[in-house]
Amino acid sequence: MARARPTIADVAAHAGVSKGLVSFALNNRPGVAPQTRERILAIAEELGWQPSVRARSLSVARSFALGLVITRDPEIITSDPFYPSFIAGVERELSPAGQALVLSVVSNEREELASYRKLVADGRIDGAFITDLRHDDLRLGLVQELGLPAVTLGRPESRPGVSSIPAVAMEDAAGIEEAVDHLAGLGHRRIAHVAGPARMLHGSHRRQAFDTAMRRAGLEPDLVIETDFKAADGARATRHLLAGPDRPTAIVYANDPMAIAGLGVAQHAGLNVPGDLSITGFDGTDIGEHVYPALSTIVADPVRWGSAAARVLLRMIAGDPTEDVDLPPARFVRRKSSGPAPRTP
Repeated sequence: MARARPTIADVAAHAGVSKGLVSFALNNRPGVAPQTRERILAIAEELGWQPSVRARSLSVARSFALGLVITRDPEIITSDPFYPSFIAGVERELSPAGQALVLSVVSNEREELASYRKLVADGRIDGAFITDLRHDDLRLGLVQELGLPAVTLGRPESRPGVSSIPAVAMEDAAGIEEAVDHLAGLGHRRIAHVAGPARMLHGSHRRQAFDTAMRRAGLEPDLVIETDFKAADGARATRHLLAGPDRPTAIVYANDPMAIAGLGVAQHAGLNVPGDLSITGFDGTDIGEHVYPALSTIVADPVRWGSAAARVLLRMIAGDPTEDVDLPPARFVRRKSSGPAPRTP
């Protein structure tokens, strides 16, 4: 038979004090002598007493949970390693703080806004992480309307009537530019970009960085295919690029899953990577080191991003001052999938 969970009454009985005094001691309130507090805490630990999240929620009108609403095709969530890594970083901070993460995956922006409203109306979350920032992002005004503390991944565009929201940002444009500079320096002149969706800020930022670096190298950024970040999209884009009369000698992908899919397509077509085609990714995922050839990529740190965002959001909820956090920029790492441009006959 399962052992009953120890209660404040059990701690009070063992300590020979009132339940009220135990409550004061456990919640670190004034009015308890230091020696008495230490004795109560020791007895609570000995009995294995743990605070009830439900009781804490009722007493302070808090849920002790933070929300993450993701508007993506579930196929992307299962194949893109960013979110599992980001969530691991979030949980690294939430678990010791006695907080939980409430995750909601929806298929469109209308459902996304409705999900935020319901989570707040039901009292299920105290704050939210806003990811995949978009142009004219309606979530920024919504969290302000709902009075919901929030932190954004990346800096949002400013919107009239919407106050500033703390951001945890990582400069990813420099990594894309490094990748293009690397390929141009190896003699590549036909460089393509398999981009993310332009409606997302990080998708458009990476596209702009690609254009900037290409023009700086004296090249035209005319080989660009927009995708939804799916590995299958990366494969389709690669087949389209390789079927053209003047195929590229290098492709810069906006994430690692698409790059790895493109690597498979190229090899299936009989091309040597990097002898005939150089490939670069973006993410720095572990699997990229173990494919053949090892993937040259732009390394970010989603675990660190998640931890930093969680710390900012927890400070906001506690009423402490917060400010934007700038993480180290993404950096290009050369491996074996990129090399000199093939010689023309």
